[in-house]
Amino acid sequence: MGERHEITRVRHPLKMRRLEVARVANLTPHMVRVTLRGDDLAGFVSSAPDDHVKLFFPTSAGTMNLPVFSENGPVYGEGEHSPSRDYTPRRHDAAAGELDIDFVIHGDGPASSWAETASTGDYLHVGGPRGSMVVADDFDHYVLVGDATALPAIGRWLEEMPAERKVTVLVEVSSLDERQTLAREATWFVPGQSPSLDEALAALPIPEGDTFWWVATESKRARALRSLLVEERGIDKEWVKATGYWQAD
Repeated sequence: MGERHEITRVRHPLKMRRLEVARVANLTPHMVRVTLRGDDLAGFVSSAPDDHVKLFFPTSAGTMNLPVFSENGPVYGEGEHSPSRDYTPRRHDAAAGELDIDFVIHGDGPASSWAETASTGDYLHVGGPRGSMVVADDFDHYVLVGDATALPAIGRWLEEMPAERKVTVLVEVSSLDERQTLAREATWFVPGQSPSLDEALAALPIPEGDTFWWVATESKRARALRSLLVEERGIDKEWVKATGYWQAD
């Protein structure tokens, strides 16, 4: 193996921000980009493409019952808590005072339901990110693998990656209509078609040089793909990050 590339963890001050919807754009039939702005965005930091913030949504009664962040974690008042979900900061433009969050519209759940009807002037409460895992940008090659929920992180990673770095991108979407224009070429997969994303990853030639492998899919699947890479293909576990972005029912 070559040089050990540095992977560092960075902590950020935890703050709840109340942000206003500036724009809503349909990227694909089932992906919506919501652009947020507001004075509370001052001081926002996101150091890694796969950071996550926690978004808070109205209760079943249409009210907000938000936590107060403490040293012991979030503390809620009495009553139904505002439901929360983790999302990737797709784009942060400090100069413009804007933050983009991309939502997969899947028909249920507080986040999807909110995003499906979001419009200019609405408000969203955003907490975090609590921290970042910053992967060195000096690997020879990067392999980025994910489903639709991973597209915001993949898209941001490709935009921020040095132009001379080699990268392989494998993405599964529900249909070819869900493909997005990315900064680098990607190979797209649709469930039920052959080869599957999993089969393609199993057959992918291991790139020459030092390679970082990043996987983000459904939790059980992410664990299986990590096992495939580390245990079956012999990839250095320190150079593999596999994360569950959602859980199947």
